[in-house]
Amino acid sequence: MIIRHPYQLILIIILLINGSTSIAVCQSIEADVDTVTLIDNLRQRRIPIALYKPTKEKANQQIIIFSHGYGQNQGGDYLAYSYLTKYLSDKGYFVVSIQHELPTDDLIPSNGIPQVVRRPFWDRGADNIMYVINELKKSNAELNFKRLVLIGHSNGADMVALFPQKYPNIAHKIITLDNRRMTLPRTKENPKVYSLRSSDQPADEGVLPTNEEKKRFGMTVIKLPNTIHNDMNDRANSSQRKEINEYVLSFLKN
Repeated sequence: MIIRHPYQLILIIILLINGSTSIAVCQSIEADVDTVTLIDNLRQRRIPIALYKPTKEKANQQIIIFSHGYGQNQGGDYLAYSYLTKYLSDKGYFVVSIQHELPTDDLIPSNGIPQVVRRPFWDRGADNIMYVINELKKSNAELNFKRLVLIGHSNGADMVALFPQKYPNIAHKIITLDNRRMTLPRTKENPKVYSLRSSDQPADEGVLPTNEEKKRFGMTVIKLPNTIHNDMNDRANSSQRKEINEYVLSFLKN
């Protein structure tokens, strides 16, 4: 176990005293990124997270929780969007990226109605997000949880779309990168809804708002003409990364 920053020690002490959670792994993989594995004893679930902490700390820091796309339980997907997570951290946000899939998990079924067969996976993801939020409230109470932002890609974006419908009035904003199956919440606030769309993968019927719904709820949906669905992670080229980063930052500041 390697402790490189004071906030890590605080996290570990609080979680161990609490008794509901234990730390399985705590190691530094880069100068500005630390990985921690939380354990939800109630669900008997390991939840690896990556913490991207801004170099300059400030009071009331805004927190972003990121959920990765489907990786077929290969692992490491929570680290595969570093162009975005590190960029947002550099901009002063406290970013937490969750590894939702474990090697022992069942694979997502390839047959059946997606909204039915995938729903248990999205529910588990939403529960993971809620668990991480609650643990961070214990260890990092100084963060601004009233302006909590959720971001996700693909299957992780479906989790993000589900979260405020399962746990209302917690997320301030959600930003989805090409959720295709789970319907976006139709809300004006708590959360405010933003979505970036790929050039090649359409969403299922009813997932995205109509033009009338966009106006009524103030929802923002933008298509990226030069970015396919599978290029929204670290496979993205420099121009794609720049475009996504700038859009996401503008949503956060809006």
